[in-house]
Amino acid sequence: MMDGYNDSLGMGYGYWFVLIIGLIILIIIIGLVVKVVNQKNKLNRPVIKSPLDILKDRYAKGEISKVEFEEKRSDLV
Repeated sequence: MMDGYNDSLGMGYGYWFVLIIGLIILIIIIGLVVKVVNQKNKLNRPVIKSPLDILKDRYAKGEISKVEFEEKRSDLV
């Protein structure tokens, strides 16, 4: 009694093709979501300045003199 159907209830090779394509699309979507979340986390991280950068900022703002800047810089470097 072979009327064109196989043992997989008529789903044949096309079923597997659609299943694989669906899984690939799902993996791509998950990858994109992970990428967006990671980029968003990078934007929210505070910028950590080195002590030398902080010293340069203080000198630029006029909080310390050139002599103090040179002394403190020599201590750091």
